[in-house]
Amino acid sequence: MDHVSLLLVDDEQAILHMLKTVLLKEQFLDIDTATTGEAALEACNNKTYHCIVLDIMLPGKSGLEICPFLRQVTDAPILFLTAKTTDYDKLTGFAVGGDDYVVKPFNPLEVVARIKSLLKRYMPSKTVTIPEHTSSNVNTSPSGISAGIYDFGRFQVLELAGELRVEGQAVSCPALVFQLLLFFCKHPNRIFTKSDLYERVWGSEAIRDDNTVMVHIHRIRERIEADPSNPVFLVNVRGLGYKLIQPQHVSRQ
Repeated sequence: MDHVSLLLVDDEQAILHMLKTVLLKEQFLDIDTATTGEAALEACNNKTYHCIVLDIMLPGKSGLEICPFLRQVTDAPILFLTAKTTDYDKLTGFAVGGDDYVVKPFNPLEVVARIKSLLKRYMPSKTVTIPEHTSSNVNTSPSGISAGIYDFGRFQVLELAGELRVEGQAVSCPALVFQLLLFFCKHPNRIFTKSDLYERVWGSEAIRDDNTVMVHIHRIRERIEADPSNPVFLVNVRGLGYKLIQPQHVSRQ
């Protein structure tokens, strides 16, 4: 996997060495390391990475503190390494821009599995070949949504461009948040349980955690809903799951 660039950020050299050794055996050949959040930010300013493994407990700015700055320069999925196990700490990691987490002490093979799972969601959006088409031959779904463009009135999801637009403005969207939203867009008005979503979006290699789905649902609502606390698009059907409601009247592309 020499086309994949990874950045490992931890102040413990032993952990960096262990992770790098295991990843090299898994054919990840482009691996950089950093021991501080500031060094990680500098690295991301100078190079494009496809996944970042970020320890929370770092000297200087912590992983949680540096993550929002990383998000300003990269949309690579971020996997937190944390010794903190409370739900609050995990939710904080997601809130500041993280995509997944592993609790220390960890099995390095679990980290590899999670990296691979994240890359499966991230890499296709970076390597997809966009087919040529014109407005005269765009396919339209039965609901009137152009192929690859999902129009929900207030917001649109452009699959091939990997872009979310809300009220005409492009809105930043981390890789897994976008993938989850895209999945809902492709299956409007259908109810999915948290287990369904985890299996369909995160995949069988991911380690199941219902909190992960709930946090990503919240992050979608923060972007597409006028009032995230009272959602009208991505709603919870009590006792059944979640569904994305397709408005009756949307503008056709």
